Amino acid sequence: MAMDLKKEIGQGKVEQRIVYESGNEMAAYAAHQINYHIMGYFPISPSTEVAQFLDLMKANGQHDIVLIPADGEHGSAGVCYGASTAGGRVFNATSANGYLYMLEQMPVQSGTRFPMVMNLVCRSVSGPLDIHGDHSDLYYALNTGWPILMCRDPQAVYDMNIMAIKLAEDPEVRLPVLVASDGYFTSHQKRRVQTFAHRADVHKFIGEQPVRGFPDTLDRHNPITVGPYMNEPDYINNCYQQSMAMYKAEEVYDRIRREYCELTGRDYPLLDLYRMEDAEVAVLLLNSSAEIIKDVVDQLRAEGIKAGSISPNMIRPFPAKAIAEALRKVKAVTVGDRADSYGGHGGNMVLEVKAALFTHGNRDTQVISRVYGLGGKDFYAEDGHHFFQLAMDAVNKGKVEVPFDYFGHTPGDPAKAPKRVLKPMKFEELKTGLITVKPDEQSGKLTVKMPPLRSLTRKPKRIAPGHGACPGCGIFSGLELFFKGIEGDIVALFHTGCAMVVTTGYPYSSHKATYIHNLFQNGAATLSGVVEMFWERKRRGELDDLNLPDDFTFVMITGDGGMDIGMGPAIGAALRNHKMIILEYDNEGYMNTGAQLSYSTPMGHRTSTSNVGSFQGGKLFHHKDTAQIMAATHIPYVFTGSEAYPQDLVRKAAKAQWYSQNEGLVYGKILIACPLNWLSEDQDGSNIVGAAVESCFFPLYEVERGITNITYNPDEKKKRIPLVDWLKTMGKTKHMVKEEYAEALQAFEAEVERRWSALKAKHEHPAL
Repeated sequence: MAMDLKKEIGQGKVEQRIVYESGNEMAAYAAHQINYHIMGYFPISPSTEVAQFLDLMKANGQHDIVLIPADGEHGSAGVCYGASTAGGRVFNATSANGYLYMLEQMPVQSGTRFPMVMNLVCRSVSGPLDIHGDHSDLYYALNTGWPILMCRDPQAVYDMNIMAIKLAEDPEVRLPVLVASDGYFTSHQKRRVQTFAHRADVHKFIGEQPVRGFPDTLDRHNPITVGPYMNEPDYINNCYQQSMAMYKAEEVYDRIRREYCELTGRDYPLLDLYRMEDAEVAVLLLNSSAEIIKDVVDQLRAEGIKAGSISPNMIRPFPAKAIAEALRKVKAVTVGDRADSYGGHGGNMVLEVKAALFTHGNRDTQVISRVYGLGGKDFYAEDGHHFFQLAMDAVNKGKVEVPFDYFGHTPGDPAKAPKRVLKPMKFEELKTGLITVKPDEQSGKLTVKMPPLRSLTRKPKRIAPGHGACPGCGIFSGLELFFKGIEGDIVALFHTGCAMVVTTGYPYSSHKATYIHNLFQNGAATLSGVVEMFWERKRRGELDDLNLPDDFTFVMITGDGGMDIGMGPAIGAALRNHKMIILEYDNEGYMNTGAQLSYSTPMGHRTSTSNVGSFQGGKLFHHKDTAQIMAATHIPYVFTGSEAYPQDLVRKAAKAQWYSQNEGLVYGKILIACPLNWLSEDQDGSNIVGAAVESCFFPLYEVERGITNITYNPDEKKKRIPLVDWLKTMGKTKHMVKEEYAEALQAFEAEVERRWSALKAKHEHPAL
């Protein structure tokens, strides 16, 4: 057994150890050994775990990386760019739409030649929304000027991350480097992985410090201008130099991987060639699928078929000459793309393979293109046999009958077309007249008349039962209570988040009213477009044939940190004063992606990116007050609410509808329980959010036409409780009452009291 283990570890020169971890864990493990200066990040599945693992290690004092939670991926890219100009080592990880959100920053980073490393944990790019792995985000990276290293398993994730920083900082390259692995296939797959046993050996390989001698923004003796405006011919010259550096990266990478192989015994040549020496048919795939196809090659070889496989370890720069050489004796090759280049008659890899063959004089190898595995669709050995059969058919027939097609799609069946399960709600059911709202002639404020709450139970629910929310989730009890105050029909837009994910899963939907989805950062702008189109079509008389008895109420539902990444568009919609409601369910974190901290997470609270350990005690900064931020835009109506005070919330909903239909934009924030991530009992949600109100952490108030009114004052009711009584109700905050976290608790208590005092002052002095 000892001999077998020694053989498995290989003949490397450095001491190594074996761990059993996932791709995401290995990206974090490599980063902590490198001990980057800065990581700017924003959570998105499936890359989220990278930051989570690093934060957990940070809480235990295992590295010195400063982890900066940004307001969105665009912001995280900005954090990383700024940090990289300042001369240190910088790291990031993202996926899918998050990568696209930061996309405009990518050419800035490479075009100004500041090195860093980013892990792209590949995932399908919506829409419709799909969170599983394919390469549609990776293909957007091809033209950004970043060298791209490929990882087919967790071992490669670790090794490529170590080599990537050395490549990025090489004086002949000086470019940011992307390390790509397959979401869920590799990111969450546990494998045995060999690592450097000692951080000192990692630093000896990559260098103790970044390569010096290049300008940075912290050099007092050499002030520089970064990113100047540039005309031709300077701009084309800059692009030429960047292009030359990119092609040089292939040569430098080849040198680095040889050095790495000598140290560790693991080699990653430009192409991973498997039994290609005399292959007549071949399949070319990227990353995780390339391991599966090797089994197929062995099976075909056992049948006497000369099969082989190719998988690039680097796709930028594209190893064109090496691929053309590898295919020189191959009669036909099937190239599988896990993303389409729509309208290009093939995915990006097949187009580049064809160009490589043409450029380097190989006109004989026939090429078959198939798009496969989109949205995380699995790739099995039998699929690999199909790909090889396509190549063998081309050899036998002397031509490729179908050069480009999809593989794995299914024809539509009219009998299985989605059918309406829920009948549209009747207007008479929705416009009950139970609640009336009128402006007071003297004060100008709204007066709301409403019956006892039990009378409102006859109003239909806007969201059908049967959704997939966790037990005790406060989202839908809070939303339905709010909707009890709305008379008539609605059009609702939901940001990505728990409320969206658990109520829609094609072909099913829990929404009885018209529902739209858009991503975190753009929901407010999207609903703004719907609202203005409604009013314009109504003005033109195009909606008269619908015989609308009343206008819609337009509501955007946001949560799970949506008012961080989506704050800018929300403020823009508020300043334009569209006639709509923005309702935020505040669960104090990015619960949809795994309970990471949001800016609404209070100080000291534990999340998966604000862990508790001997070196860290939860979130390090205070929570975001979105209600006050939105009030500063001077919109007609702002409110806070809680299901623990139902009459108060329903009354505010009625006011919100009136203002949104008559004056402009309304913002509301309701605190809702998340037992799963608050580490509380399912049945205690209403009591916990009630305690948040009683402790004055979450005060109930409204800002009506700029005038603040506290609608429930625990001090006056003599029901105020100490803040620690609320904190004790949740597992995520119990640590805060311990002596070692006394300083954080005192800071949190002082901030809650300061905000409560400021709110009372505004209540008492309308001019504030």
